[in-house]
Amino acid sequence: MKIACWSGPRNISTALMRSWSSRSDSFVSDEPFYAYYLKEQELKHPMYKEIIEHYPNKYDDVVTSLSSEIPNGKEHWYQKHMAHHLIDLNNIHWIKNFENCILIRHPKDVINSYVKKNTLNHVDELGYPQQYKIMRYLDSIGKKFIVVDSNILLNNPEKILSQWCRSINLEFDISMLKWQKGNHPQDGIWWKHWYDNVITTTHFQKFSANQSELDKKYQSIYDEALDYYNKLYYFAER
Repeated sequence: MKIACWSGPRNISTALMRSWSSRSDSFVSDEPFYAYYLKEQELKHPMYKEIIEHYPNKYDDVVTSLSSEIPNGKEHWYQKHMAHHLIDLNNIHWIKNFENCILIRHPKDVINSYVKKNTLNHVDELGYPQQYKIMRYLDSIGKKFIVVDSNILLNNPEKILSQWCRSINLEFDISMLKWQKGNHPQDGIWWKHWYDNVITTTHFQKFSANQSELDKKYQSIYDEALDYYNKLYYFAER
C-alpha cells in the first residue's frame, strides 16, 4: 500500500513521517517533489543547490519513482508531501493509485510560524489551495481520502491514527506513537536546516500556544487561507 500525505508547511508532517517510520512494515519518503519545486520556481531556499543536484528534479521522473515498487521489501510506503510542491494541479491523476491524506493546521498558527523563517507573498506558498484541489479531484473520481487536523491529532494521537489506519484497512500499530530521537536515514538532506525541533522529540508534542496577533499585512492571505481551511476542516477526523 502506498500512502500519500499532503501537508502544508509549519505543520507536524515530519513528526508524522517519524510515526509511520516506526512501523516495521513501512518505508517512508521525505518531500520527493522538493528538488523539482525549487528548480521550477527558481527558489533559493537553504541548500537549494545541493537539493536540486541530489534528488530527481523533473516531475515525471519523481512520479515514475513514486509509482515503482515499494523499497526495501516493505509492505507499505508512506510519502510525506508538501501540497504546494505540486505546481501543475492538472497533472495529478497518478494519486488515484495512492491512499491520500490531507494534513491541515489553522492558518493563523501556520502563518505566524511561517513568517519567522520565510517571506510570505501568496496563499499558494501555504498549500491550502492545492490541498483543496487535491480533495476536489479525489472526490470527482470517487476516491476516498482522509483529512487530519494537526491539533485534533495532537490532542489524541492514538485515536486519530487508529481511525486513519482503519479507513485504509490497515491495522494500527502502537509503535506509531514513539520514535528514536535524532535525524533518521530517510530524512531529506535539508534536515540540518529545518528539523532542529523534531530531531529532539521521541513522540507527538502539542504545539506551544501561539497567542501572537496576526500581522495586518498578511490579512488578505489569511482570509483566503481560512476559507480553504474551513472547507477542508469540515471533513477532518474527530
